[in-house]
Amino acid sequence: MDITALQRAYASLLEAAATVGDDHLAPATGEWNADEILAHVSIVSAVTIAAAATVAAGANTTYENRLAQDAWTLGHIRAVAGGNAGLRDRIAAQGEALCALARALSDTELDTLVPTLLLSAGTVLVDQSMPLRDLITGLADAELPGHTRQLLALLPEGVMATAAA
Repeated sequence: MDITALQRAYASLLEAAATVGDDHLAPATGEWNADEILAHVSIVSAVTIAAAATVAAGANTTYENRLAQDAWTLGHIRAVAGGNAGLRDRIAAQGEALCALARALSDTELDTLVPTLLLSAGTVLVDQSMPLRDLITGLADAELPGHTRQLLALLPEGVMATAAA
């Protein structure tokens, strides 16, 4: 599997997270702050790694993101990671691990159908089996870029324009 897009997506997210930093910028009503976004990405990354490793082990797996949206779990992950800087370090390591694992998987493993449940703000987006490959590319093509934009949206307008350039 070509992991170039996944590597770029993680790098862009981490660059945006470093730009936003630990400033505790207030999100728009109903949105997550930077730490919550990073905790969410960390959980989604861990779930993706777990699914890929389970497929590589020859076992059945499922994939869902409900815990990655639970307020208590987001707070717990932030605490055990050591806050914003710890979350960034964790996500960097998770990105490296997922890229290494994805690169090592065979096409047969990447094409394994995984029962998937994806929610966003309480709305079901996906409730069907998906190839593991699509879960990984979805992370690179949609999930990580979406959270990169979400992080940058926390910045004041002038700073955001400079960061996006």
